[in-house]
Amino acid sequence: MDNGKNSHSNGVDAEEDTVMIYRNEEEEPGRRGFLYLLTSLAAIGGFLFGYDTGVVSGAMILLKEEFDLDNTWQELIVAVAVGFAAIFALIGSPLNNIWGRKGVILLSSVIFALGSVLMAIAKDKVMLLVGRATVGAAIGLSSMTIPMYIAESSPPEIRGKLVTINVLFITGGQVIASCVDGLFSNDKENGWRFMLGLAAIPAAIQFVGFLFLPESPRWLIEKGKLNKAAQILKKILGNGLKVQHEMEALKRTYEEQKSVRFCRLFTETSVRRALFVGCGMQMFQQLVGINTVMYYSATIIQMSGVKDDTVVIWLAAGVASMNFFGTVIGIWLVERLGRRTLSLLSMAGVLFALLLLSLAFLLPAIHTPSVTLNSTAISQDTEGCFLHSTCESCMLDDKCGFCYMEFTNSTGVTESTCIPSADDPRFSLIGRCAEGNISTAGKYGPYFAQNYCPTKYSWLALIGMIFYLMCFAPGMGPMPWTVNSEIYPQWARSAGNAMSTGTNWVFNVLISLTFLHVSQMLTYQGAFLLYAGFAFLGFIFIFLFLPETKGKPLEEIEDLFSSRWIVCGSKSSESYRVILNGNDTSDNDDGEDTLFVR
Repeated sequence: MDNGKNSHSNGVDAEEDTVMIYRNEEEEPGRRGFLYLLTSLAAIGGFLFGYDTGVVSGAMILLKEEFDLDNTWQELIVAVAVGFAAIFALIGSPLNNIWGRKGVILLSSVIFALGSVLMAIAKDKVMLLVGRATVGAAIGLSSMTIPMYIAESSPPEIRGKLVTINVLFITGGQVIASCVDGLFSNDKENGWRFMLGLAAIPAAIQFVGFLFLPESPRWLIEKGKLNKAAQILKKILGNGLKVQHEMEALKRTYEEQKSVRFCRLFTETSVRRALFVGCGMQMFQQLVGINTVMYYSATIIQMSGVKDDTVVIWLAAGVASMNFFGTVIGIWLVERLGRRTLSLLSMAGVLFALLLLSLAFLLPAIHTPSVTLNSTAISQDTEGCFLHSTCESCMLDDKCGFCYMEFTNSTGVTESTCIPSADDPRFSLIGRCAEGNISTAGKYGPYFAQNYCPTKYSWLALIGMIFYLMCFAPGMGPMPWTVNSEIYPQWARSAGNAMSTGTNWVFNVLISLTFLHVSQMLTYQGAFLLYAGFAFLGFIFIFLFLPETKGKPLEEIEDLFSSRWIVCGSKSSESYRVILNGNDTSDNDDGEDTLFVR
């Protein structure tokens, strides 16, 4: 690499043959404390991202009854937030360049709060849709800005860990959302208002907190505010030569950036390949169905045969907690196994988990209860539900539901009929499960199931989702974000992260908007088998194209993307090895000073 390039940001002095001693983090606890405070306040945006994407799972159980939502409206309520997130992730790139990282994060906090209030006071499904779209705009802005803000404000030696903390907040938000869903699940009339509206509180906390946090030093240098940038770098790096060398290197970078045009993203080989890998990682993260599991976790559990709404919502909370704990494991593993190895292991586990989920719905389909009685009101059955002979085929018809009685020993069903559903999915339009009749139901029924079949295999879907999240959360959850925060040169970081984040949300829209309809066309087991096919392709993609970036300085990462497209079989250093006087000095774990030389 050219000696004029910035090496100091990776722990290397820019002068020839100069030795610098960088002290470990225990020697400067105040600096590390400031970094963790900055990361935590920034990651509240990740918490809101997780909360607003997770809360809709349990809220949907109540919303579809409150607003008589059919499958199309359910998918719209979920997907509109994702669609606006995709649009505003792309809009976030010019906004970041104009207003800075801090300005965009403050704006997203305000939009989060506004959207949450709109949903909480919604009078109809259109107003609810507008609130979800508003929240989606905030998610898009924060999801592309926060990882970049944290990465640009972090020393290289802990950059991966701090960026991954943002993903931990996302999964933590999903856990809290599931618990809030459970707490308010018994309030059928207004519970969903609290579920959706409480996100305004952390949004307000982030807004107030960020008023006192600094702007990204890199953005300040780009705008010529050198004194402010130097003050912030002192808090991040400490006093002395490190700040001076970082300032000089960043100024050289932005002098180069002045002549950069957007087309250079595609004409420069290393950046074009980095975009291919970064966008591909985000694409496969969504194609394996993670947000199907998170958005529809309560619905999936209900589909597997659990009929009590409150039990369903609390089981969904348990599933979401597995995502959180898996991400904690990912923070511990990211600097040990490396990005590539962790991603490959994670994707392999996701593949097997999706096959298990497919089996979890195949077995109930094979052993589905039969329709044992013809409707006594066939003349009123204008939907032709009486033509279905099994519960499985009845479930796949969104106009029909399964009305049944349980045996006294709860080992099966009896007196079962497939009849049209009413606008309220808890009741049928005609027959024994109509609203006026089912209100007198006894211990053994009648029960009306619109989107599940009573089965003894319900536990298998729950096990499958837990296994899925324990495999996904440590690797494919945080790694696409971590990789994208590292692989672009400084001049391309904002645009590269905007494009990769936009890719994530576009495929998020595709999956979340089609899940219920794909389940109808391919059956539930077929839908998860389709996602398993995407997981297999994702494993091949990572194996072929993702190089290992663990422990490497940014210049070396740029070289990785300049050399070759196919990385399998190529040799790369396990870490940034430091050679001093002919001796190999690897990363220290004993708390001693670390030497970096050029």
